[in-house]
Amino acid sequence: MATASSLIITSRIPLSSSLKWVSIPIPNNCYNKQSSLHKTPSTYSINPTRRNPKTLIVRAAEYKFPDPIPEFAEAETEKFRDHLIEKLSKKDVFEDSVDEVVEICTEIFAKFMNEEYGGPGTLLVDPFWEMADTINESDLPGGPQAARAAVKWAQGHVDNDWKEWNGN
Repeated sequence: MATASSLIITSRIPLSSSLKWVSIPIPNNCYNKQSSLHKTPSTYSINPTRRNPKTLIVRAAEYKFPDPIPEFAEAETEKFRDHLIEKLSKKDVFEDSVDEVVEICTEIFAKFMNEEYGGPGTLLVDPFWEMADTINESDLPGGPQAARAAVKWAQGHVDNDWKEWNGN
C-alpha cells in the first residue's frame, strides 16, 4: 500500500514576479516519468532530467485585471439598491429596518465596485461578509439574510452586466 507522501509530487509556483516559490502537492497520476513537456516559460515545465525529477515547476501567468469603471459602478450600484429594496421589503425579518439595512449594503457594495471590481473574475465574497458583520454589529435584524440576497444578486448580474457594458 502506498503512503500519502509517495502519491504526491512536490510542485513549485512563484508567489510573485520576484520568483519566490511555494510547494504544492500534485497527484502522481498527473506526472508521466517517460515524458518531457515544455511550454512557454511563463506557464509550466516538466523535465524528468532535472535535479529532482518529481518537481513540476509552474509559473503563474501574469494578468492584470482592468481598473474599475466609475460609471459602471454607479449604474450597477443603483440596480443593486433597487433589487435589495424590493427583495428585503418582502421579508418580515427586517421589521422597520429595511431602509437602514439596504443603506449599509449599498454603501459597502458601492465602495467595492468603485475600488476593486475590475470585471469577470474579480467579484469577491469579502464585501458580502462585511455587509453581514456591519448589520449585525449595528444591532439590526437580518444580517445573514441581507448578505445572502446581495451575493445571490451579484453572482447572477454583475459579471453579465460588465460584459454587456463593455460589449463582450
